[in-house]
Amino acid sequence: MKTRYDFLIVGGGPAGAIAARTAAKAGHSVLIAEKRPAIGAPVRCAEGIGMDSLAEFVDPKPCFISAEMQRASIVAPDGTTMVLDSESAGGKVGYVLDRKVFDRELVWQAAEAGADVAVKTRASAPIMKNGKVCGATLEYGGRKTDVEADIVIACDGVESKFSKWCGIDTTVPLREIMSSAQYIVTDIDIDPHCTVFCLGNEVAPQGYLWVFPKGERTANVGIGISGIKSGTGHRAKDYLDTYVARHFPNGKTIEWIVGGVSVCRPLPCTVADGLIIAGDAARVVDPLTGGGIYNAMFTGDLAAKVGMEAIGNNNTGKDALMPYDTAWRESKMGKTIERNYHIKEYMVTLTDAKLNAIIQTASCINLKEFSTLQLVKELIKRNPKLLLDLAALRELIR
Repeated sequence: MKTRYDFLIVGGGPAGAIAARTAAKAGHSVLIAEKRPAIGAPVRCAEGIGMDSLAEFVDPKPCFISAEMQRASIVAPDGTTMVLDSESAGGKVGYVLDRKVFDRELVWQAAEAGADVAVKTRASAPIMKNGKVCGATLEYGGRKTDVEADIVIACDGVESKFSKWCGIDTTVPLREIMSSAQYIVTDIDIDPHCTVFCLGNEVAPQGYLWVFPKGERTANVGIGISGIKSGTGHRAKDYLDTYVARHFPNGKTIEWIVGGVSVCRPLPCTVADGLIIAGDAARVVDPLTGGGIYNAMFTGDLAAKVGMEAIGNNNTGKDALMPYDTAWRESKMGKTIERNYHIKEYMVTLTDAKLNAIIQTASCINLKEFSTLQLVKELIKRNPKLLLDLAALRELIR
């Protein structure tokens, strides 16, 4: 580890690894500083990603793909099930990854491109000069080292302490943090090629419960509920335990993780002088689904490209880095985040009766190609009682 780099990347997840790979391939000096002792662990993710989304940045490899999905099921509070197959879902289903292997693969690719990697190395404070971020103090093995950089890319996850230390307000309202818990459960009867999403205020208040297969008889079984719905006796884990006991009474839990997922709008601005914020740290998780792997890779790649241009122009101030913020907001990804935020805000207001009505109607619809707008149009056509509830949503989707 040197004491000066073109790019210092805080965090070795998908955003940080892709940013490092992109910059290193272009010949820039790069350091990834990852606070955990092992890349990819612990896994705080349901591990799902669309096939096309993965292929945009990484060639699929059997070593990090646990299962390939062919359909998705959405289960209403009353048990009514809507099934989307891979043809009609238009890429909405895809792979369930092994994130421990996947994340390491991305970091290996960055290292092979020339990036340095330091694990169990925590960025404990930014180096600031005249209000500009110029690197970070790194702690490793009880020692502190100042590492300077032209640009720091903060990819340190939903907590993003580094951005906060740089003066960015990273506060997320309690109602917009999903309290989440997930088990890996084995020896269970599942469809190994179907993801399952369960809705309902008795199952997952203001959230959803998922079953993501990881093989023939193993799955990620997890849940996310609104932070304001969590409390003693009704935590995310309590709801998850109830579901597992009911549906997989003989299953064996071999891993258990908990965490939080932001389902708010992204940060108002994701750059500052000498600083770019990417991935979960920028709050670019999809507010409706909680998915963030693709968004992390997209913003990591974009951060490196904008950063390289700024370094080439010998100007790494906020104005020079603003094209990053503008570009991801104007991208398809950015527009989807904004749209899905409004849909999420609508969905959390629905009673179980309305959720039942929507999914009962939707389960009878045979769409040649799935789109959220087309589904809403068909719902209104087939169930006029839903008109008032869904008309505003249709305008938001448009």
